[in-house]
Amino acid sequence: MEEVEKRFKCPHCFERISMLLDVSLDEEQTYIEDCEVCCRPIQITYSAHNARLVSFSCAAA
Repeated sequence: MEEVEKRFKCPHCFERISMLLDVSLDEEQTYIEDCEVCCRPIQITYSAHNARLVSFSCAAA
């Protein structure tokens, strides 16, 4: 498994947080993860190709 760290702002509390993303699969992935600051759910969607992050988005879940 290959991972990259992605930093972004929580869509709820707007604090900067980071998450590790698995980029070993060449496909789009979507899942729900809680913010490490405010504990509210965030929908994470990203895609990878050749172990590189191609797209990333986050939204309040």
